[in-house]
Amino acid sequence: MPNALQLTHSESLVPDAAPWLDRDAYPFRLRSVRLPAGRIHYVDEGPGAGAGGHEPILFVHGTPSWSFEYRHLIRALSVSQRCIALDHLGFGLSERPTEFGCRPEDHARVFAEFIAALGLQRFTLVVHDFGGPIALPFARAHPERIARLVVLNSFMWPFEDAKLVQQARFAGSRLGRLLYRHLNFSLRVLMPFAYGDRRRLTPAVHAQYLAPFRVRAARATVLWTLARSLLGSHAHYASLWQSRARLAPIPSLVL
Repeated sequence: MPNALQLTHSESLVPDAAPWLDRDAYPFRLRSVRLPAGRIHYVDEGPGAGAGGHEPILFVHGTPSWSFEYRHLIRALSVSQRCIALDHLGFGLSERPTEFGCRPEDHARVFAEFIAALGLQRFTLVVHDFGGPIALPFARAHPERIARLVVLNSFMWPFEDAKLVQQARFAGSRLGRLLYRHLNFSLRVLMPFAYGDRRRLTPAVHAQYLAPFRVRAARATVLWTLARSLLGSHAHYASLWQSRARLAPIPSLVL
């Protein structure tokens, strides 16, 4: 029986709305689920895709990326494993509701609704960057449903180091907002620094990350909101850190 949150499932019509999408690099079937806050795009590949009864790997991206960042892992692992990767609201191929808050705690709420809508009972959770403070609240609340946890360059604590606080304060400032909005700062300046080998960020790959944020307003409402939340969502991070012991029983890998 469908979950109450499972309003609609469909194969997305995204290719018509996103002519920029590289279907050679991202050849997966596009799926979507409509939740109360908006339509979430996701991919579901491998044995048991689109069905219950199979324990999947669930990939959760950060900012300023989308599920495209997991394309190589999905290709490799979906040969033998069910792989699911969503785009948070405002990112990638998902809807960008004007009334959505875009803070990590807002995304965390939608993430829990996404899991309920797909009927996922137990899964391996892979989080990267802001995917940590977005998805780890669910793991904290339901550790028995997380078969394994993989953490890639993420966090779940409030910023207290003086240097980090200074950087976060700048990112969340009015000047930071101008840089995000008008210069596409996180995608054009910060993203290249995330690559150990920058040659892998080819113009074609970079274009797949730049395209969802061609509109300046979206850079401010979606990307800068998360930058501002580095300090603004202090209570959210503190709550996660204080309850970190609940994650201890989960077999985990931190990279």
